[in-house]
Amino acid sequence: MSTPGRLQSLFDALRVLPGVGPKSAQRMAYHLLERDRDGALELARAMEAAIAHVRHCERCNTFTEDVLCDLCASARRDTSLLCVVETPADQMRMEQTQTYAGLYYVLLGRLSPLDGIGPRELHLDRLLRRATDGVVAEVILATNFTAEGEATAHYLGESLRARGLRVSRIARGLPVGGELEYVDSGTLAQAFIERRPVT
Repeated sequence: MSTPGRLQSLFDALRVLPGVGPKSAQRMAYHLLERDRDGALELARAMEAAIAHVRHCERCNTFTEDVLCDLCASARRDTSLLCVVETPADQMRMEQTQTYAGLYYVLLGRLSPLDGIGPRELHLDRLLRRATDGVVAEVILATNFTAEGEATAHYLGESLRARGLRVSRIARGLPVGGELEYVDSGTLAQAFIERRPVT
């Protein structure tokens, strides 16, 4: 039995989502068509509105509906601190900790030479201009602790230090409430290496 063309187009459209393969796309499509057509229409309207109205903040590169996002427009943020993250989701997670009051720069990716993503593709020149605006005193690198995230942090650290900026990297180690016997060896080793004096 052949799949109707529009149904196949829906399967293909759903597969653009991360982690959604052919079977998951079919399940989602059938669910929306069989049980939640109103939800499907709402999803379509929300996607269309987001595509039409959401853009990148001119200062930090995150998503916003205005020229500047709420954080960049806030007079209460510490403009001398700039935290570099890979994605808007990482920025949101940092904000949820309620421990950082500076500003952000969202890379929208990370260096990955195997995927053809270098400094030019990430527009790192924009970050360097932002960091050397005369206001920023410290750049905090909060890229992920993957091979690509580490390479990105190393590249940025070298580039920013060469311009006279103070650069720091978020720490890694044991999770709060974690027990040693359940922590992987790499995390435990890193926590040991990055130990600090008890005061």
